Amino acid sequence: MLKKKSLFFLLIIVLCLSIIGRAQTTPLPKSNHKFIVIAHRGDHSKAPENTLVAYQNAIDNGADFVEIDLRQTKDSQLIIMHNDNIKAMTGYDGEVKDMLFDSIRNKKVRDPFHPQWSLQTIPTFKEVLELCKGKINIYLDFKEAPVAETFEQILAAGMQEHVIVYINQPHQFAEWGTIAPMIPLMISLPRSIETKEEMNKLLVTFDIDILDGNYTEYNAETVAAAKAKQIPIWADIQSKNENSEQWEAALKLGLQGLQTNHVKELVNFLIQKGVR
Repeated sequence: MLKKKSLFFLLIIVLCLSIIGRAQTTPLPKSNHKFIVIAHRGDHSKAPENTLVAYQNAIDNGADFVEIDLRQTKDSQLIIMHNDNIKAMTGYDGEVKDMLFDSIRNKKVRDPFHPQWSLQTIPTFKEVLELCKGKINIYLDFKEAPVAETFEQILAAGMQEHVIVYINQPHQFAEWGTIAPMIPLMISLPRSIETKEEMNKLLVTFDIDILDGNYTEYNAETVAAAKAKQIPIWADIQSKNENSEQWEAALKLGLQGLQTNHVKELVNFLIQKGVR
């Protein structure tokens, strides 16, 4: 995921917060585990990413959250697709926002590096909510969609206590805070934050429910400061080559969750370490 947050982004959020007056410390979705495992675009180790099969794999392999990417079609349907263009996943060149839903549904998702995996349908948000209900929480990477319609579908599915939203644009923060103030919101750690004092200032100034960002961007000082404010850090560690050495470093640092490309392996590692 591209998560480049600038000082300008944070300044805009300050203005948004002054307008919406969003209450702090929004309750997070419940989990059976203290250390949170987030399946990046589902568990796509044996299925194309962001497909119902990948999400079911995440459920089967013990993830706490499944991370999904939400976009809206030209005719206002909410679908799951990481990129704004579907070419990487389907081979067809087309922008999601310019395509009709029926056209997108006719384009099958495949993994070009694993042709042996079967072709999959691009899922709708409703289908994902239905699949996940009662089984796993949702980490919603909110790419480009209307907040009101998204929240309406969450409510209709009875999933309002099982969703967190990752914010990509400042206006999204204001809209979610106004329309759905009970939904926890997450932003990435600004790369300028390196000390306890800087972290404290960030957490006093901004209404943050969860922090994200690459695990290497954190240090003992910033993690301790976030813990003191009871703000969890669910960091990104996902990569093709992530390994137990990196997971060990994240645990020693005191992070409370990781977004991974290797759900089953990470879960087994945590079990062996006695933290799951």
